[in-house]
Amino acid sequence: MESRQTRIVTIGGGTGHFTLLTGLKKYFTNISAVVSMADDGGSTGRLRDELGVLPPGDVRQCLVALSNTPKLLRDLMVYRFEKGDLKGHNFGNIFLSALEKITGDFEKGLEEATRILNVKNKVIPVSKDKMSLHVRLRNGRLLVGEKQLDQNKAVKKIGIKKVFLRPKARLNERVKQAVKKAHFIVIGPGDLYGSILPNLLVDGLAQAIKDSRAKIIYVCNLSNKKGQTDNFDLDDYAEFVNKYLQDRLDYVIYNVSRPAPALVKKYEKLEGKNSMVQFHPDKNPERSYKVIKANILKRSPARQNKNDAIAKTRSFIRHDGDKLAKVLVELSELNRKKIIKEII
Repeated sequence: MESRQTRIVTIGGGTGHFTLLTGLKKYFTNISAVVSMADDGGSTGRLRDELGVLPPGDVRQCLVALSNTPKLLRDLMVYRFEKGDLKGHNFGNIFLSALEKITGDFEKGLEEATRILNVKNKVIPVSKDKMSLHVRLRNGRLLVGEKQLDQNKAVKKIGIKKVFLRPKARLNERVKQAVKKAHFIVIGPGDLYGSILPNLLVDGLAQAIKDSRAKIIYVCNLSNKKGQTDNFDLDDYAEFVNKYLQDRLDYVIYNVSRPAPALVKKYEKLEGKNSMVQFHPDKNPERSYKVIKANILKRSPARQNKNDAIAKTRSFIRHDGDKLAKVLVELSELNRKKIIKEII
Protein backbone atom coordinates (compact mmCIF):
# COMPACT_ATOMS: atom_id res chain seq x y z
CA MET A 1 0.00 0.00 0.00
CA GLU A 2 1.36 3.44 -0.93
CA SER A 3 0.40 4.88 2.47
CA ARG A 4 3.17 2.79 4.06
CA GLN A 5 5.74 5.19 2.56
CA THR A 6 4.08 8.23 4.11
CA ARG A 7 5.97 9.97 6.92
CA ILE A 8 3.67 10.61 9.88
CA VAL A 9 4.43 12.49 13.09
CA THR A 10 2.05 12.01 16.01
CA ILE A 11 2.00 14.38 18.97
CA GLY A 12 0.38 13.57 22.28
CA GLY A 13 0.56 11.59 25.47
CA GLY A 14 -1.38 9.20 27.65
CA THR A 15 -3.92 6.62 26.59
CA GLY A 16 -5.09 8.59 23.56
CA HIS A 17 -1.64 8.45 21.99
CA PHE A 18 -1.40 4.72 22.71
CA THR A 19 -4.77 4.14 21.03
CA LEU A 20 -3.80 6.12 17.92
CA LEU A 21 -0.44 4.34 17.50
CA THR A 22 -1.97 0.89 17.99
CA GLY A 23 -4.11 1.52 14.93
CA LEU A 24 -1.58 3.43 12.81
CA LYS A 25 1.14 0.77 12.94
CA LYS A 26 -1.12 -1.57 10.94
CA TYR A 27 -1.06 0.81 7.97
CA PHE A 28 2.09 2.95 8.22
CA THR A 29 5.73 2.04 8.71
CA ASN A 30 7.29 5.50 9.02
CA ILE A 31 5.83 6.89 12.24
CA SER A 32 7.56 9.28 14.62
CA ALA A 33 5.67 9.43 17.92
CA VAL A 34 6.48 12.68 19.75
CA VAL A 35 5.82 12.17 23.45
CA SER A 36 5.00 14.58 26.25
CA MET A 37 7.58 14.62 29.06
CA ALA A 38 5.54 16.44 31.72
CA ASP A 39 3.86 13.39 33.27
CA ASP A 40 4.36 13.12 37.02
CA GLY A 41 1.45 11.00 38.23
CA GLY A 42 1.23 7.42 39.52
CA SER A 43 4.20 5.12 39.00
CA THR A 44 5.92 7.64 36.74
CA GLY A 45 5.75 10.35 39.38
CA ARG A 46 7.19 8.09 42.05
CA LEU A 47 10.14 7.17 39.84
CA ARG A 48 10.79 10.82 38.97
CA ASP A 49 10.81 11.76 42.64
CA GLU A 50 12.82 8.79 43.94
CA LEU A 51 15.34 8.28 41.12
CA GLY A 52 15.52 11.67 39.43
CA VAL A 53 14.77 10.11 36.02
CA LEU A 54 12.80 11.54 33.12
CA PRO A 55 9.15 10.39 33.02
CA PRO A 56 8.90 6.92 31.43
CA GLY A 57 5.12 6.37 31.42
CA ASP A 58 3.99 7.94 28.13
CA VAL A 59 7.12 6.69 26.34
CA ARG A 60 6.45 3.17 27.59
CA GLN A 61 2.87 3.27 26.29
CA CYS A 62 4.09 4.33 22.84
CA LEU A 63 6.71 1.56 22.77
CA VAL A 64 4.11 -1.06 23.67
CA ALA A 65 1.70 0.28 21.03
CA LEU A 66 4.36 0.08 18.31
CA SER A 67 6.06 -3.11 19.49
CA ASN A 68 6.21 -6.18 17.25
CA THR A 69 7.18 -8.60 20.03
CA PRO A 70 5.10 -11.56 21.29
CA LYS A 71 2.11 -10.69 23.46
CA LEU A 72 3.83 -11.98 26.62
CA LEU A 73 6.57 -9.35 26.40
CA ARG A 74 4.05 -6.59 25.71
CA ASP A 75 2.00 -7.77 28.69
CA LEU A 76 5.15 -7.66 30.81
CA MET A 77 5.72 -4.02 29.86
CA VAL A 78 2.26 -3.03 31.16
CA TYR A 79 2.24 -5.28 34.24
CA ARG A 80 1.54 -3.54 37.56
CA PHE A 81 2.73 -5.01 40.83
CA GLU A 82 -0.01 -5.87 43.31
CA LYS A 83 1.84 -6.04 46.64
CA GLY A 84 4.90 -4.93 48.56
CA ASP A 85 7.06 -1.86 48.07
CA LEU A 86 6.48 -2.04 44.32
CA LYS A 87 2.66 -2.01 44.61
CA GLY A 88 1.19 0.18 41.87
CA HIS A 89 4.46 0.39 39.96
CA ASN A 90 4.51 -0.53 36.30
CA PHE A 91 7.25 -2.96 35.23
CA GLY A 92 7.81 -1.11 31.96
CA ASN A 93 8.37 2.17 33.80
CA ILE A 94 10.97 0.55 36.05
CA PHE A 95 12.59 -1.08 33.01
CA LEU A 96 12.97 2.26 31.19
CA SER A 97 14.23 4.02 34.30
CA ALA A 98 16.82 1.28 34.83
CA LEU A 99 17.98 1.64 31.22
CA GLU A 100 18.36 5.39 31.72
CA LYS A 101 20.53 4.75 34.77
CA ILE A 102 22.62 2.08 33.02
CA THR A 103 23.26 4.10 29.86
CA GLY A 104 23.45 7.45 31.62
CA ASP A 105 21.00 9.03 29.18
CA PHE A 106 17.23 8.69 28.71
CA GLU A 107 17.37 8.60 24.90
CA LYS A 108 20.17 6.03 24.88
CA GLY A 109 18.07 3.87 27.15
CA LEU A 110 15.11 4.43 24.85
CA GLU A 111 17.17 3.24 21.87
CA GLU A 112 17.93 -0.01 23.70
CA ALA A 113 14.28 -0.46 24.65
CA THR A 114 13.27 0.15 21.01
CA ARG A 115 15.62 -2.64 19.92
CA ILE A 116 14.52 -5.07 22.64
CA LEU A 117 10.84 -4.49 21.91
CA ASN A 118 11.34 -4.70 18.13
CA VAL A 119 9.86 -1.29 17.41
CA LYS A 120 10.31 -0.39 13.74
CA ASN A 121 9.00 3.17 14.11
CA LYS A 122 10.37 5.98 16.27
CA VAL A 123 9.39 7.16 19.73
CA ILE A 124 10.91 10.58 20.48
CA PRO A 125 10.67 12.61 23.71
CA VAL A 126 9.53 16.13 22.85
CA SER A 127 12.37 17.45 25.00
CA LYS A 128 15.33 16.07 26.92
CA ASP A 129 14.94 18.75 29.59
CA LYS A 130 13.29 18.15 32.94
CA MET A 131 10.05 20.07 33.20
CA SER A 132 6.95 20.48 35.34
CA LEU A 133 3.51 21.63 34.25
CA HIS A 134 2.28 24.60 36.30
CA VAL A 135 -1.47 25.17 36.54
CA ARG A 136 -2.87 28.62 37.34
CA LEU A 137 -6.46 28.46 38.57
CA ARG A 138 -9.04 31.17 37.93
CA ASN A 139 -8.68 32.45 41.50
CA GLY A 140 -4.92 32.91 41.06
CA ARG A 141 -3.87 29.79 42.97
CA LEU A 142 -0.88 27.97 41.49
CA LEU A 143 -0.67 24.17 41.35
CA VAL A 144 2.53 22.37 40.34
CA GLY A 145 2.46 19.09 38.45
CA GLU A 146 0.50 17.54 35.59
CA LYS A 147 -1.06 15.13 38.11
CA GLN A 148 -2.90 18.07 39.70
CA LEU A 149 -5.23 18.24 36.67
CA ASP A 150 -7.06 15.06 37.62
CA GLN A 151 -6.16 14.56 41.27
CA ASN A 152 -6.73 18.00 42.77
CA LYS A 153 -10.42 18.71 43.42
CA ALA A 154 -9.76 22.46 43.19
CA VAL A 155 -9.37 22.15 39.41
CA LYS A 156 -12.97 21.02 38.94
CA LYS A 157 -14.29 23.43 41.55
CA ILE A 158 -12.46 26.59 40.45
CA GLY A 159 -11.33 25.98 36.87
CA ILE A 160 -8.11 26.61 34.95
CA LYS A 161 -6.95 30.02 33.78
CA LYS A 162 -3.71 28.92 32.09
CA VAL A 163 -0.92 26.35 32.15
CA PHE A 164 2.81 26.75 31.51
CA LEU A 165 6.09 24.86 31.83
CA ARG A 166 8.74 25.58 34.43
CA PRO A 167 11.59 25.50 33.82
CA LYS A 168 11.21 26.23 30.12
CA ALA A 169 11.99 23.23 27.93
CA ARG A 170 13.87 23.17 24.62
CA LEU A 171 12.70 21.19 21.63
CA ASN A 172 14.49 17.91 20.96
CA GLU A 173 16.41 18.33 17.69
CA ARG A 174 15.19 14.91 16.51
CA VAL A 175 11.62 16.14 16.86
CA LYS A 176 12.40 19.26 14.85
CA GLN A 177 13.81 17.16 12.01
CA ALA A 178 10.89 14.70 12.07
CA VAL A 179 8.37 17.56 11.88
CA LYS A 180 10.29 19.20 9.04
CA LYS A 181 10.23 15.99 6.95
CA ALA A 182 6.67 14.91 7.82
CA HIS A 183 3.92 14.53 5.27
CA PHE A 184 1.25 14.49 7.97
CA ILE A 185 1.25 15.65 11.59
CA VAL A 186 -1.47 14.24 13.84
CA ILE A 187 -2.19 16.03 17.12
CA GLY A 188 -4.22 14.09 19.72
CA PRO A 189 -6.38 12.50 20.78
CA GLY A 190 -5.70 13.33 24.40
CA ASP A 191 -6.45 15.68 27.26
CA LEU A 192 -6.00 19.27 26.13
CA TYR A 193 -4.11 20.45 29.21
CA GLY A 194 -2.49 17.15 30.20
CA SER A 195 -1.35 15.66 26.88
CA ILE A 196 -1.51 18.25 24.08
CA LEU A 197 -0.33 21.54 25.61
CA PRO A 198 2.70 20.07 27.43
CA ASN A 199 4.03 19.36 23.93
CA LEU A 200 3.02 22.63 22.25
CA LEU A 201 4.46 24.65 25.16
CA VAL A 202 7.97 23.30 24.56
CA ASP A 203 10.00 26.09 22.97
CA GLY A 204 10.17 25.56 19.22
CA LEU A 205 7.56 22.88 18.57
CA ALA A 206 4.60 25.10 17.67
CA GLN A 207 6.82 27.13 15.33
CA ALA A 208 8.23 23.96 13.73
CA ILE A 209 4.70 22.72 13.06
CA LYS A 210 3.67 26.10 11.64
CA ASP A 211 6.68 26.09 9.30
CA SER A 212 6.12 22.51 8.18
CA ARG A 213 4.65 21.79 4.77
CA ALA A 214 2.81 18.78 6.18
CA LYS A 215 -0.94 18.53 6.49
CA ILE A 216 -1.88 19.18 10.13
CA ILE A 217 -4.65 17.00 11.59
CA TYR A 218 -6.23 17.37 15.02
CA VAL A 219 -8.26 14.50 16.51
CA CYS A 220 -10.94 16.14 18.63
CA ASN A 221 -11.73 14.83 22.10
CA LEU A 222 -14.81 12.73 22.74
CA SER A 223 -15.73 14.37 26.02
CA ASN A 224 -15.11 17.44 28.16
CA LYS A 225 -13.53 17.75 31.59
CA LYS A 226 -15.04 19.84 34.36
CA GLY A 227 -12.86 22.81 35.25
CA GLN A 228 -10.78 22.37 32.10
CA THR A 229 -12.93 22.29 28.98
CA ASP A 230 -16.46 22.92 30.28
CA ASN A 231 -19.01 23.06 27.45
CA PHE A 232 -16.30 22.98 24.77
CA ASP A 233 -17.52 22.02 21.29
CA LEU A 234 -15.41 21.01 18.30
CA ASP A 235 -14.63 24.58 17.27
CA ASP A 236 -13.56 25.50 20.81
CA TYR A 237 -11.03 22.65 20.83
CA ALA A 238 -9.82 23.34 17.32
CA GLU A 239 -9.42 27.09 17.85
CA PHE A 240 -7.59 26.49 21.14
CA VAL A 241 -5.02 24.31 19.37
CA ASN A 242 -4.97 26.50 16.26
CA LYS A 243 -4.04 29.52 18.38
CA TYR A 244 -0.68 27.92 19.19
CA LEU A 245 -0.13 26.90 15.57
CA GLN A 246 -1.13 30.28 14.10
CA ASP A 247 -4.03 28.86 12.09
CA ARG A 248 -2.17 25.91 10.55
CA LEU A 249 -4.80 23.23 11.15
CA ASP A 250 -5.98 21.58 7.93
CA TYR A 251 -8.34 18.91 9.27
CA VAL A 252 -10.22 18.17 12.49
CA ILE A 253 -11.56 14.65 12.96
CA TYR A 254 -14.82 14.41 14.90
CA ASN A 255 -16.59 11.33 16.22
CA VAL A 256 -20.28 11.08 15.27
CA SER A 257 -21.11 7.95 17.26
CA ARG A 258 -22.60 8.30 20.74
CA PRO A 259 -21.58 6.05 23.64
CA ALA A 260 -24.11 3.81 25.36
CA PRO A 261 -26.54 5.84 27.54
CA ALA A 262 -25.29 4.11 30.71
CA LEU A 263 -21.72 5.23 29.96
CA VAL A 264 -22.81 8.79 29.22
CA LYS A 265 -24.74 8.91 32.49
CA LYS A 266 -21.73 7.57 34.40
CA TYR A 267 -19.45 10.13 32.78
CA GLU A 268 -21.81 13.04 33.44
CA LYS A 269 -21.80 12.20 37.14
CA LEU A 270 -18.06 12.90 37.12
CA GLU A 271 -17.81 15.77 34.66
CA GLY A 272 -21.26 17.40 34.63
CA LYS A 273 -24.11 17.43 32.13
CA ASN A 274 -23.56 17.78 28.38
CA SER A 275 -20.03 16.41 28.71
CA MET A 276 -19.96 14.82 25.25
CA VAL A 277 -18.30 17.11 22.70
CA GLN A 278 -20.75 18.52 20.15
CA PHE A 279 -20.26 19.88 16.66
CA HIS A 280 -22.34 22.82 15.41
CA PRO A 281 -21.75 23.12 11.63
CA ASP A 282 -23.25 26.62 11.37
CA LYS A 283 -21.37 28.07 14.34
CA ASN A 284 -18.28 29.05 12.37
CA PRO A 285 -18.90 29.04 8.61
CA GLU A 286 -15.51 30.68 7.99
CA ARG A 287 -13.44 28.06 9.85
CA SER A 288 -10.09 27.57 8.14
CA TYR A 289 -9.99 23.77 8.67
CA LYS A 290 -12.12 20.99 7.25
CA VAL A 291 -14.14 18.85 9.64
CA ILE A 292 -14.03 15.11 8.97
CA LYS A 293 -16.97 13.32 10.59
CA ALA A 294 -16.60 9.58 11.23
CA ASN A 295 -17.56 6.79 13.61
CA ILE A 296 -14.32 6.38 15.56
CA LEU A 297 -15.73 5.40 18.96
CA LYS A 298 -14.63 2.26 20.77
CA ARG A 299 -17.86 0.44 21.56
CA SER A 300 -16.69 -1.50 24.61
CA PRO A 301 -15.82 0.53 27.74
CA ALA A 302 -12.17 0.64 28.77
CA ARG A 303 -11.13 -1.71 31.55
CA GLN A 304 -9.46 -0.29 34.63
CA ASN A 305 -6.49 -1.94 36.32
CA LYS A 306 -7.20 -2.27 40.05
CA ASN A 307 -3.47 -1.90 40.78
CA ASP A 308 -3.27 1.43 38.93
CA ALA A 309 -3.17 4.16 41.59
CA ILE A 310 -4.71 6.72 39.22
CA ALA A 311 -7.15 4.39 37.43
CA LYS A 312 -10.15 6.43 38.54
CA THR A 313 -8.82 9.49 36.73
CA ARG A 314 -8.52 7.72 33.36
CA SER A 315 -11.23 8.06 30.74
CA PHE A 316 -13.43 5.04 30.10
CA ILE A 317 -14.90 6.45 26.87
CA ARG A 318 -12.23 6.16 24.20
CA HIS A 319 -11.47 6.26 20.49
CA ASP A 320 -11.13 3.08 18.47
CA GLY A 321 -7.55 2.98 17.20
CA ASP A 322 -8.28 0.95 14.09
CA LYS A 323 -11.26 3.05 13.02
CA LEU A 324 -9.27 6.23 13.55
CA ALA A 325 -6.30 4.87 11.61
CA LYS A 326 -8.52 4.01 8.64
CA VAL A 327 -9.77 7.61 8.50
CA LEU A 328 -6.16 8.81 8.49
CA VAL A 329 -5.30 6.35 5.72
CA GLU A 330 -8.08 7.84 3.58
CA LEU A 331 -6.86 11.37 4.28
CA SER A 332 -3.31 10.42 3.43
CA GLU A 333 -4.34 8.83 0.15
CA LEU A 334 -6.30 11.94 -0.81
CA ASN A 335 -3.33 14.24 -0.14
CA ARG A 336 -0.28 12.01 -0.47
CA LYS A 337 0.90 12.60 -4.04
CA LYS A 338 0.73 16.38 -3.85
CA ILE A 339 2.40 16.59 -0.42
CA ILE A 340 5.19 14.14 -1.18
CA LYS A 341 5.97 15.98 -4.42
CA GLU A 342 6.28 19.25 -2.43
CA ILE A 343 8.44 17.87 0.40
CA ILE A 344 10.78 15.36 -1.25
